Amino acid sequence: MCVKPSNPGVLVGLVVVFGLVTWGVLQQAYAVLPTVPWTAIPTTLLLALGEAYTGWLTRARILRRPDTKPVEPLAVARLAALAKATAYAGAVFGGVFAGFVLRVVDMLDLPKPRQDALVAGGSFLSCVILVCAALFLEYCCRVPRKPEDRAPGKPDD
Repeated sequence: MCVKPSNPGVLVGLVVVFGLVTWGVLQQAYAVLPTVPWTAIPTTLLLALGEAYTGWLTRARILRRPDTKPVEPLAVARLAALAKATAYAGAVFGGVFAGFVLRVVDMLDLPKPRQDALVAGGSFLSCVILVCAALFLEYCCRVPRKPEDRAPGKPDD
């Protein structure tokens, strides 16, 4: 069984759908909710940093660069599954934060909605960075093509 790479169109679709659903729910429920917690921003940025660094190390080990140990195939499969799950989760949470921003964008003159807009906007951007890091890790987990399978003059993946 071959796992297909994540489709960026599906990820964007998840952001749009969850953003609209969140916006719709918040039309009725925003007044009773507490402010959006700022802790999502550093959390997702740290996850993104970890996934990007893991991707960089894994790619070097897969390509058997000097001073690296070979990587276990099962470990690479687990990292690819982690990357795929993180990309989808980041898209879903990014959509939720985008929905918050859409809901409060017309109330920026009030303190609570202004704070929610800033925090949700920062959280959305950190989710986008997390999705990019997950896609990078997923790319790094690919098996390199054999020399006879490569097109002439085309660089390695």
